[in-house]
Amino acid sequence: MFRTEFLFLERTTAPSEDEQYAAYGETLEIMAGRTVIIRTLDIGGDKPLPYLHVAPEANPFLGVRGLRLCMQHTDLFQAQLRAILRAAQHGDVWIMLPMVALPSDITWARAQLRQAAATLQAQAVPHRTDVPLGIMIETPAAAVTVDVLAREADFFSIGTNDLSQYTLAVDRGQAELSARYPHDTLPVLRLIQQAVQAAQQAGKHIGVCGELGGVPAVAPLLAGMGVQELSMSPALIPPMKARLRELTYAEAHAAALHALTG
Repeated sequence: MFRTEFLFLERTTAPSEDEQYAAYGETLEIMAGRTVIIRTLDIGGDKPLPYLHVAPEANPFLGVRGLRLCMQHTDLFQAQLRAILRAAQHGDVWIMLPMVALPSDITWARAQLRQAAATLQAQAVPHRTDVPLGIMIETPAAAVTVDVLAREADFFSIGTNDLSQYTLAVDRGQAELSARYPHDTLPVLRLIQQAVQAAQQAGKHIGVCGELGGVPAVAPLLAGMGVQELSMSPALIPPMKARLRELTYAEAHAAALHALTG
């Protein structure tokens, strides 16, 4: 997964469309045909951008962040979408939207994607339009309505860090509270299971891109629930593969069912 906010941080101005196109295109070429999921700008909360001049918020994690920020800065969003559609010529790219709560969020983003494609077409700029558009499941609202969101979204990825934070009403930045309310509590696991089952019924791909995917004790539970893909830091991949290969799917599924009973 390409976390695009790192292109926007620690600088005084936003990266241009051409700069983003170069970064995305290079990544796709390096990946040589393997799927690259590009998450659109996920700024806000604990990752402010001083050059956007966002008004101070009492609770930024519940405020203008992720897709909500893009709704207020459509020029920024259009430049990013245009860069992604141009880069899509170089490989297999999927677009993923952060901080989605309602179907109308995806509807708005799809309209923006069509507009980006239309302007590229009008300017005769080479690009692709057949790029899947998916969302992160990181709000409880999204987790319990995956069946409805699947009418608009092409795929899903569960962001367990924020999903845990919002489900448990715990600021994940407070060590004392996060230790008391870990990510793998029963409420969080049940929300993940509900989201996975709804995605399966809709025939849509669903993965996990939060920290839980790299926890050896939890990854087998996620696999047993039917999660199709686990995202983690490269250093965790070998031990996680070894751990999952120790189990059959039936064993992982049984362990997941046991964990979900509490």
